[in-house]
Amino acid sequence: MYREIKGMAYTRREYMGGVPAVRISQFDMGTLDKDDSFPVVLSLKVKNRVQVRHTAIEAGRIAANRVLNKLGSENYHFKVRAYPHVVLRENKLATGAGADRVSSGMRRAFGKTVGTAARLECNQTIYTIYTTPEKVTQVKDALWRASMKLPSPCYIFVDRGEEYVN
Repeated sequence: MYREIKGMAYTRREYMGGVPAVRISQFDMGTLDKDDSFPVVLSLKVKNRVQVRHTAIEAGRIAANRVLNKLGSENYHFKVRAYPHVVLRENKLATGAGADRVSSGMRRAFGKTVGTAARLECNQTIYTIYTTPEKVTQVKDALWRASMKLPSPCYIFVDRGEEYVN
C-alpha cells in the first residue's frame, strides 16, 4: 500500500501534530570504531525505486542482527543507511453497521499520520556490514534474511574485499 512513491514527500514535522516516533532503535551495532580494520564491506541494495516503512527497516535490522550476534560483536560493524523522513498519512474509513452515520467519506480527507518511510532510489544502500574474511558467509546470510523483510527485490554488493567473497 505504501511501497510505491506517489506525490511529494511530506516531511515538515513542525506543521503537523502527533507524528509517530521512528521505530528503528539503533543505527550502528557491533564494533563501532574500527571500520578501517575490517577488510570486507558488504552492502544490501534495493533493485527498484521504493518506499520502505520504518517498521520494515527495523524488522530487517533485527533479522540481520540476530545472525550477526552469533559472530561476536568484535567481528562486525552493522550500519543502517536509510532514515525514514517521509511522513505517511491515511484516511481511515469506518466500516460495519452504522458506518455511514460516523464517517464523512472523502470530505476533508487529508488523513492522519500513521508512520514514517524512507524513499529509496534504484541501487541505493539500506544496510552495510564491515567484517573479517572468515565471517563473510554468515554476513551474506544475515543480509539475505534482512532482504526478506523489505518490499523490494534486493541484492548483496561487495564494496571492498572482492578477493575474500566467493
